[in-house]
Amino acid sequence: QVQLVESGGGLVQPGGSLTLSCAASGNIFNIYTMRWYRQAPGKQRELVAFVSNLGSTNYADSVKGRFTISRDNAKNTVYLQMNSLKPEDTAVYYCNADIQPPTARVTNYWGQGTQVTVSS
Repeated sequence: QVQLVESGGGLVQPGGSLTLSCAASGNIFNIYTMRWYRQAPGKQRELVAFVSNLGSTNYADSVKGRFTISRDNAKNTVYLQMNSLKPEDTAVYYCNADIQPPTARVTNYWGQGTQVTVSS
């Protein structure tokens, strides 16, 4: 079975920084695109950023220039470095990835989410 486990969330003041991590574990043959989503109270889940298995990245306009997504393929881990945080960045952040187990098709997996709260 494949699992995605996020860590690194918490409470931070406006203008502060936080780094989220998401580690994939289990029966993994290959990991393709890895993504970070977020969902604020009363709002739909939105895509924040993604990184392909070749390293290309893309960001939501609301986080461009402030957030950086990266991955360590040796550790099956994706990171989200968040700088200049704003109260509107407050949300539950979810890791998402396209993972291929051995002898199986590519499947999309979600982590359980980690809370990020930006407040003074």
